[in-house]
Amino acid sequence: MDNARARKGGNGCMTLSGQSNGRSKAKVLLAAAALCAGLGQALAQDSIERLPLDPQVFPSEEMPAEGMDDMPALDETQPAPAPQQAQPAPKPAQPQRIKNPVAEFAGIDKITGRIITFDVYVDETVQFGALQVTPRVCYSRPENEEPKTDSFVEVDEITLDRKIRRIFTGWMFAESPGLNAVEHAVYDVWLKACKQKSDVPAPEAPKTN
Repeated sequence: MDNARARKGGNGCMTLSGQSNGRSKAKVLLAAAALCAGLGQALAQDSIERLPLDPQVFPSEEMPAEGMDDMPALDETQPAPAPQQAQPAPKPAQPQRIKNPVAEFAGIDKITGRIITFDVYVDETVQFGALQVTPRVCYSRPENEEPKTDSFVEVDEITLDRKIRRIFTGWMFAESPGLNAVEHAVYDVWLKACKQKSDVPAPEAPKTN
């Protein structure tokens, strides 16, 4: 076998020097090529560097959606507007009540069956049979409203021994005469109307010294 001298080149591969026959030279060249290929692959693997992902190429879920930059920033220094309070519902208008100076009554004598009507001024006392009738107030409603006429009345009875006994105190209603009735054996009295004036002259005011 011919002697052949080999030496390493700058890249670590073997190069031949000297003379050799053709077969030996071919074997040496194949061995040198295999050695150089292995060194090149090792150098290529040693040169790989893993870089971090670029967030601009692979956006994460925490990045704002497109168009969010156009929205105005919230000013946390300004207080939130107070909630508007619901306005209370308007109260319905109260029915107007008219105060009248005269109360009109109707009375019946159960023995004779005679019915009469008579006017009584407020705070005036009128006697009908054995009953004394005194209205204290008398109210009515305007004509454009539902009629409601009532009067606060006091009724006294004159007994056989000439004593006065209170038999009724309360409201009488012209629209419901039987609601508050005067209980008496001989006479009945009920309210008919409240009026602003009467054909009967008003009682004179008591004189004061």
